[in-house]
Amino acid sequence: MHLHLRQREITFPRRPLLMGIVNVNDDSFCDDGTLDPDKALAQAARLVREGADILDIGAESARTNRGPIASEEEVARLRPVLEGLEESLANVTPRDEFQVWPPLISVNTWRPEVAKKVLPLGIDILNDIGGLVSPDNALLCAHHDTTLLIMHTVGLPKVSHAHQAYDDLWQALIQFFDDRLVRAREAGLRDSQIILDPGIDFAKQRDDNLSLLQGLSQLTERYRCPVLLPISRKTVIGEVLNLPNPNERDAGTVACLVAGVKRGASIFRVHAVGAMFEALKVTWAVETVDQV
Repeated sequence: MHLHLRQREITFPRRPLLMGIVNVNDDSFCDDGTLDPDKALAQAARLVREGADILDIGAESARTNRGPIASEEEVARLRPVLEGLEESLANVTPRDEFQVWPPLISVNTWRPEVAKKVLPLGIDILNDIGGLVSPDNALLCAHHDTTLLIMHTVGLPKVSHAHQAYDDLWQALIQFFDDRLVRAREAGLRDSQIILDPGIDFAKQRDDNLSLLQGLSQLTERYRCPVLLPISRKTVIGEVLNLPNPNERDAGTVACLVAGVKRGASIFRVHAVGAMFEALKVTWAVETVDQV
C-alpha cells in the first residue's frame, strides 16, 4: 500500500505514523490551543522533536458546544503558522531514522473556501472532518496534488450528534466510505492519495467506538488506503475509565494505540507525541520481531 504525497511516497507496511496536534484556537477540549502564532510554532517544533511524522494544524475546534468561526478568521489564524513552519523547524532533527522527514503538514478544515486559500502554501494533507459532503475538497486536493483525509461522521461539523444510533454500524461505515471513495476518484484522486478516518467519538456512542476499535481490521483489510485513528484523550476513554478530565487519559490512549496497531491502523492522531512515540516504537518492535 502506497501513500502518494506532493513530493514523496510512503510505503506500508512500516511503523505507523504519529500525527501531532497543533490547535490555533482558544477552545480546544484539552486546553492546549493558542491564538499566538509564535506559541503554536513552538508547539509544532516540540511535537516534531518528540517524534511527530505529521503536524495537523487546525484553527477551529470541533467542539459542538462552541459556535463556528468565520472562514476569514480561520484563514487568518492558519496562515502565519503555516508560513512560519519552515523557519520554526529549521534546527529540528528527527528522533530516529524511521521518523518521516521532513514532517508532513496537514491542515484540519472542512470548508472548501479555507482549503482554497491554504493549499497553495504547500500542504501535504487536507484533513476534512466534514466527511466530504460535496466534491469540492476532493477537487481542490486533486488540483494541488494534496492527499485527502476523509473522516466518517453524520451531518455537518459543529452540530451535536450525541444521540445518533445505527442499525448496523459497520454497514453504515462501509456504505459511507464506498460512496466517498467514488466521489474522490471522480474528482481526480487516486486511492493512494486518500486516507480514511472512522471518526471515533463523532456521531458515535461509547459502544460504537469500542466496536469500531475492536473490528477495525474490517476497514484496513477492505480498502487500499491508510486508516487513521484519532485516539487521543477521547470521550470513550473517559467513559471507560471514569475520567472526565481529558488530560488524564493518556494511558487509555496508549491502550487504543496498541489495539489499532494490531488491527492495521497506519496513522494515529495524538496530543502527547513523546509518550506515544515510545509506546508505538515498542509495540511495533514486538509486532515485527520475526520480520527483522
